[in-house]
Amino acid sequence: MEHNKLKPFPKDFLWGSASAAYQVEGAWNEDGKGPSVWDEFVRIPGTTFKETNGDVAVDNYHRYKEDVALMAEQGLKAYRFSVAWSRVIPHGNGEVNEAGLKFYDNLIDELLSYGIEPVVTLYHWDIPQGLQDEYGGWESRQVIEDFTNYSALLFERFNGRVKYWVTLNEQNVFISHGYKLAYHPPGVSDDKRMFAANHNANLANA
Repeated sequence: MEHNKLKPFPKDFLWGSASAAYQVEGAWNEDGKGPSVWDEFVRIPGTTFKETNGDVAVDNYHRYKEDVALMAEQGLKAYRFSVAWSRVIPHGNGEVNEAGLKFYDNLIDELLSYGIEPVVTLYHWDIPQGLQDEYGGWESRQVIEDFTNYSALLFERFNGRVKYWVTLNEQNVFISHGYKLAYHPPGVSDDKRMFAANHNANLANA
């Protein structure tokens, strides 16, 4: 099919960019944040290029105002970012970390002040290490309740300011790479564990 004349993008089309918390935030152990599986996985020799890690990354946690100003300068209309589950609930369930929630409050408010639509990803591959240690993370049905409670916390906290949500970023990637190819945490290759984790992720997403 050949389109000789394309329809223009709508005026309200959301041109934007995206990131993951572990890719950009840094501050991996500051202000009450607990470790995620990625914080631990990168400590294993040979798991990353030249043993690099996201301890500092691009330091978005401390430089988010500069980053948002750059987004505005570029003309972005939306920014999709993920919340680090272990920054707001350090263990993954239980005690809530107010300092972590405040960081995302500030980021959202900064985006809105420039007219940039925040698009929040609930999960971008960094389940809290606490849940991985407690019951195997995505391999246990307990994750469904914990993910639901975590999600509800964010829905309530950011209500009225966030209109667009993404639940699980690229489920096929974090499941296949974590439980089949062993490139991502927990770094195993086991079909039974992979199918269990995928099933529980489906239920959590639902």
